[in-house]
Amino acid sequence: MTHLAKDMTPDVKWRDITPGCNIFEGGTSASVQTGDWRVLKPVIDWDKCRQCLLCAPVCPDMSIPVGKDGKRGEFDYFYCKGCGVCANVCPFDAITMVKDEK
Repeated sequence: MTHLAKDMTPDVKWRDITPGCNIFEGGTSASVQTGDWRVLKPVIDWDKCRQCLLCAPVCPDMSIPVGKDGKRGEFDYFYCKGCGVCANVCPFDAITMVKDEK
């Protein structure tokens, strides 16, 4: 039996989880806090941001919320791992990766 991320408990054995390199479900960071091991964090410069939303769909952790108004919001650092994909795709250099001071 394969378990979803939201169903993981200390009682789940390693043989019961999804094997590596297989995508079983999307958006698991919404169920599991993943931002604790971040070393770098993205910071947005709102003066440079053009709301093109190229950053939101490439975020593997769904850490860039887009509101009903179609505009992106602040980063959700609770889930952000600091991978930097958002900064790499931003054509306006509006996202900078900085050291995360926890």
